[in-house]
Amino acid sequence: MIFLYQKAHIFMMAVAVANLKKLKQVLLVFVKNAVKGKVKTRLAATLGDDVAFEIYHRLLLHTELSTNPVSSHKIVFYSDFIDTNDIWNNEVYQKRVQNGKDLGKRMANAFEYAFTNGNEKVAIIGSDCFEITTEIIEAAFKQLDHMDVVIGPALDGGYYLLAIKSNNKALFQHIQWSTDQVLSQTMEVCHQMGLKVAQLQVLSDIDNENDLKRLGYNYQI
Repeated sequence: MIFLYQKAHIFMMAVAVANLKKLKQVLLVFVKNAVKGKVKTRLAATLGDDVAFEIYHRLLLHTELSTNPVSSHKIVFYSDFIDTNDIWNNEVYQKRVQNGKDLGKRMANAFEYAFTNGNEKVAIIGSDCFEITTEIIEAAFKQLDHMDVVIGPALDGGYYLLAIKSNNKALFQHIQWSTDQVLSQTMEVCHQMGLKVAQLQVLSDIDNENDLKRLGYNYQI
């Protein structure tokens, strides 16, 4: 009986892997390497490095739990170096390092890599949102069946998710990154290019102490 169960389990795993290989969609996850004093610096300004580091660790855990079940290929893009012994399972997530002089260029290069490798739908998220879910990410991929661009607006004027089905570099050019103009400027680019855009629900990124308070999040450690 145990032998039969093991064979069935192995068969199901093989089917799952085979089905994944057929998918032509990929989720890109941009993360900062978890180094105390270098992550969540705006949180650290009021709460200290220890709390900021712990909050970022919790954000990473939430992001991993939300992305692991997503029906897509997955790539973690680290800010500085690849960590092969962290929460991101090497069997589930491909691992690469971000490349580019600013956020726009790094994102553009990541999307180019994804499309060059045969994907037809590509979505990107960061690791700053406690409210993101597997269902939201899956919905973004689904909406690409009928839309050119899917955006998850953030309360701070940016976005927590961007999904596209063609490699459009204009989406990453002439954007004032890390400002409250990111979403509006991206939407303007889409409008100028005649792209069909869908917006997901508005969520809150965690950048400062007020963001935590807005969510009623207990940030004591």
